[in-house]
Amino acid sequence: MNTSAMAQNGFRARRMARGSVTEGAARAGLSARGVIYLLVGALAVQIAFGDTGKQADRGGALAELSQKPFGAVLLWALGIGLVGMALWRLSEVLFGSVGKDGRSPRKRLLSAVRFFFYSFVAYSVLSFAATRHQSGGSSDQQSRDATAKVMEMPGGQWLVGAAGIAVVAAGGWIGVRAAMRKYHDKMRMGQMSRRTRQFVDVTGVAGGVARGLVFAAAGVFAVRAAVDYEPDKAKGLDDTLRTFADTPLGPWLLVIVAVGLVLFGVFSFAMARYRRV
Repeated sequence: MNTSAMAQNGFRARRMARGSVTEGAARAGLSARGVIYLLVGALAVQIAFGDTGKQADRGGALAELSQKPFGAVLLWALGIGLVGMALWRLSEVLFGSVGKDGRSPRKRLLSAVRFFFYSFVAYSVLSFAATRHQSGGSSDQQSRDATAKVMEMPGGQWLVGAAGIAVVAAGGWIGVRAAMRKYHDKMRMGQMSRRTRQFVDVTGVAGGVARGLVFAAAGVFAVRAAVDYEPDKAKGLDDTLRTFADTPLGPWLLVIVAVGLVLFGVFSFAMARYRRV
């Protein structure tokens, strides 16, 4: 075998090894995301039926998980899975993602945003696993504190308003893409049975729309905080979900949204199984 062939074989071996590591990280991360959404959705259902002592956000989900048998082990596993999610997104920044435009600057930028987001989430989960305490308080307090700090900056009111509009747009984008079943482009649909495809579509559409609605609602509160120059009007995930119970539909709208988040958690497990990486 000549030197060129040996080098080519070595390159293929490294690429396959990198692909295996990336795939494992992606599937672990998607599974970890599924666990968090399942727990947040379940906590929101309990709140809708009067259990106001619960906290329907990431901190509440971690606290709930820590009380289960082998809770410490589960928390560390969840944090490691989210590290895998962050590393997968980083690999997309460096090497591109699946799809015909996976190497485009827009896709790489989106992957970079996701990398930083999941790095922060992984850090918060691992910190909780180590200390059993959520640093910075609840998501609601964190949102108010962050909004207040930004508003103290020159042009801070405009920055908060722009960020809120961006979150509203992101929520709409998430919901519309879910309703249009755009996730089909990234999943191995041909490997699914007819019933599995139907199940994936139910969880993907309902879960994605619910997730988009929550994002959009949180963005609206950020915009209102900016317009009124009142940081306390910004809401984290817990307060945003509780707001759905204050509508004319009462707690039933919160139940619908909460069930949608549970379905998104289930959909994340389907993504972990069938997504092309």
